[in-house]
Amino acid sequence: MANTSVVYARIDTKLKDNAETILAQLGVSPSGAIQMLYSQIVLRNGIPFAVQLPDKKPVAIGSMSRAELDEELTKGIASFSTGKSYTVDDVDATLAKEFGI
Repeated sequence: MANTSVVYARIDTKLKDNAETILAQLGVSPSGAIQMLYSQIVLRNGIPFAVQLPDKKPVAIGSMSRAELDEELTKGIASFSTGKSYTVDDVDATLAKEFGI
């Protein structure tokens, strides 16, 4: 048997459920995802993704590069496959709350 250790963490229930739904669609167990994260931390000698505060202002499409626009469109298409969608009212309320527009 492999030499293993247990990792305990407290996280928001909704975040956990949402993440595990995605992991299940990918065929990855939560333990497998944690193993991958830890492996990448060791390989990269740090956190394997940018840890920074998000921009507070929405970015105008005209100021985006083709690659940035393609990335954002890909995110939108991917969100449909998970069943996540928003009404116009939801979007308007979020923009008003987060950006005052």
